[in-house]
Amino acid sequence: MIDDVNMLSDAEITVRISGKLKELRLKQNISRQDVSASSGVSMSSIVRMEDGEIKSFESFLRILRTLGRIDVLLPLLEEEEISPNEYFKLVHSTQTKKRKRASGSHNNIPKEESEW
Repeated sequence: MIDDVNMLSDAEITVRISGKLKELRLKQNISRQDVSASSGVSMSSIVRMEDGEIKSFESFLRILRTLGRIDVLLPLLEEEEISPNEYFKLVHSTQTKKRKRASGSHNNIPKEESEW
């Protein structure tokens, strides 16, 4: 088990994910040719991906779908729910504030009365 995924480098994460893809394929007794035919991803891309080179996210998604594990991405697809209080604050903070008309004078110097 990984204690802190933040301690892994991007390369290490890629290698581990690649290994899991190969492991999933082998557990299901599916050949690379079958994955290629079902996913539309070339054999060479599948070989590279299983060897730790995930260059195309789209190909990665196609292979996950073919292996029946697209569900691992579900936490990234879910909408984050906000509490009623957060919703209230959000709604009221985005309401446009009405502009006030400026008073008749732009300077605050009082007008003197005429002596006439």
